Amino acid sequence: MIEISRVNKTYETGNKALRDINITIDDGEFVFIMGRSGSGKSTLLKLLLKEVEPTSGKIVVNDMNLGKMPKRYVPKYRRKLGVVFQDFRLLKDRNVYENVAFAQRVIGASTKTIRESVPAMLKMVGLSSKYKSYPQQLSGGEQQRVAIARALINRPEVLLADEPTGNLDSHNAIEIMKLLEEINHKGTTVVVVTHSQEIVDQMNKRVITMERGSVVSDGKKGGYKNEN
Repeated sequence: MIEISRVNKTYETGNKALRDINITIDDGEFVFIMGRSGSGKSTLLKLLLKEVEPTSGKIVVNDMNLGKMPKRYVPKYRRKLGVVFQDFRLLKDRNVYENVAFAQRVIGASTKTIRESVPAMLKMVGLSSKYKSYPQQLSGGEQQRVAIARALINRPEVLLADEPTGNLDSHNAIEIMKLLEEINHKGTTVVVVTHSQEIVDQMNKRVITMERGSVVSDGKKGGYKNEN
């Protein structure tokens, strides 16, 4: 569960990025956070990743109070989150297999574990035949699938996706959203930050809309919650 309680964020420039934000996301939900540039959605994601600190308020992720978390624990906390970015952030000098395996090597997974889990994850995202390819040899949609596989390889309870379809055409964008939906059905909480109304309209999910640092609507559409 993610609990954001009365959170405010004012940067040193005086910019009030977030104003009294209250959001609760249950385990197994799929939630869109929508808003134009400057609405505060990116700041909210940075707070969840503990890249920045709130000016006031409390954030709890999976029973961990981020405000009380020692700095030395932050890297370990982040490894328990799956994160997908708009620009993929793949290692260009490593092939698909090594890009996904890298996330497991970071946490000290055994060679045996990597050999078993990476092919299974690549199969899930539909890239089994591309395991020897390098990022520059893949389409944008395929690169994002690699990024998703890497984000999921350590079985995170929460997947955060920051504009995951921003660099994709409409066909690939929908394919990526379907993949995230499939992942959600397996029990992973999925939070997608986006400004794409088209994507949101095609998915029957909960949509939290932000404007100028505030939540202006929180629509819980039927079928948004995973009941598995």
